[in-house]
Parts: sequence; C-alpha cells; structure tokens
Amino acid sequence: MVVYYEGQVLWSQLDANQHMRHSAYADIAAQARLNMLNSLGLHPAELFEYHIGPILFREELFYLREITINDTVKVSCELIKARADGSRWTIRHEIHRGDGIKAAIIIADGAWIDMEKRRLAVLPIELSELFMLSPKGEDYVEEQAKTK
Repeated sequence: MVVYYEGQVLWSQLDANQHMRHSAYADIAAQARLNMLNSLGLHPAELFEYHIGPILFREELFYLREITINDTVKVSCELIKARADGSRWTIRHEIHRGDGIKAAIIIADGAWIDMEKRRLAVLPIELSELFMLSPKGEDYVEEQAKTK
C-alpha cells in the first residue's frame, strides 16, 4: 500500500456525532489523488499550462469503521480501471485509521477537463504516459474507448 496522504483528524472535520463528517472523507481522498498525481510527475502547475484538470463524475463512499478526533488517517490510491490513454479512469482510495484498521473505501470515476473550453479532454501523450504509471489494483481493468 502506497500512502499518498497522512494526517491527523481535525476538529473541523467532525460532525455532530463526533466522528469524521462525510465531506471530510472526500476532501482527504481528493488530496491523496493530487499527491499521487504529483508523485507521478503530473504537477498541478504543468497541468494548468495545458489548461487541463481532473474532474469527477461519481464518488462512492463505503464506511467501514468510525474515525474520531485526534486519530490519524492514511490514504492509499490505486487505479482500478482506465482507458489505455488515461482519458477516463477509476481510482480506489482506502482510508486506514492510525491503529491500522481500514475505515473507508472511496471509489472515484473521473476524467480530464479542458478548463478553457469546459469540455472533456485527453492528456498530451507525455502526461498520459505518466498518469498510466499510477499504482494499479490487482483487479485493474483496461477499458476500450467508446466509438461513435
């Protein structure tokens, strides 16, 4: 498991039941994805030069165990589905508590958006090759591009 985000649960991340609120899970998963991209050499500044950024279509969260104040979390990311060119993808995030117990799984389906045209985009080949170096799950599946 490669950890892309590790941190302490903050007071501001709690809900009225004194456990981590649902939107905080999405926040740490997003940070882990950005950290993963950065580790691959897909730095935000370079993506912005191409006016391209990641976009989500769907995010599904499975709660397994509570996470509470002052706990630490570790978030891993792995590609479980993608087109060969990396234009569409699914990333699984696993969130573990400080005691090592898996607390949540987040599945995110996404793609790339041209931020100027506001349309879906394909990464330039050199960036696509970097993205496809993402860690892949044992259940990784390569999807075929849809034809018109």
